[in-house]
Amino acid sequence: MPYVEVSCVDAAGQRRRRPLLDCATARFEDAVPVQPFRWSRGSRYFPGWYWSATTGQHVGFESWLERDRLVLMDFDPAVMRIASQPFRLHWHDGSRERRHAPDYFVRRADGSAEVVDVRADDWIAPRDAEASAVTRRACAEAGWGFEHLARSDGR
Repeated sequence: MPYVEVSCVDAAGQRRRRPLLDCATARFEDAVPVQPFRWSRGSRYFPGWYWSATTGQHVGFESWLERDRLVLMDFDPAVMRIASQPFRLHWHDGSRERRHAPDYFVRRADGSAEVVDVRADDWIAPRDAEASAVTRRACAEAGWGFEHLARSDGR
């Protein structure tokens, strides 16, 4: 497992970067996104904001697939909080630094945390597969669950 750091935006709007294990108990469910949701004409993405009854605020998404998963989480009674892209993971792959912002951080009613990544099966390049594997291992190390969803039906 490569050494992983986490960057996020704090309450004062400052970007912070710390070792993964220093962030294991952080309340990322209340964090702001680490990157903006951009709209551009002709883009293959469909970003937007979804009003979540669970959180009582807007939660961002970057595709219809992400939006569909967000709606399902919003209707799940075990989900208490949802944050969109609240942190970015950083690691070195042997030749250069890599980074990945998981799609969602979820806090469950039992207090457990889960990181959710949503990506269509046909859009997973080898580079994305590596990011998913590092994210899975980092989440396990931090004591968070990890779920990679390829379709909106949860399969």
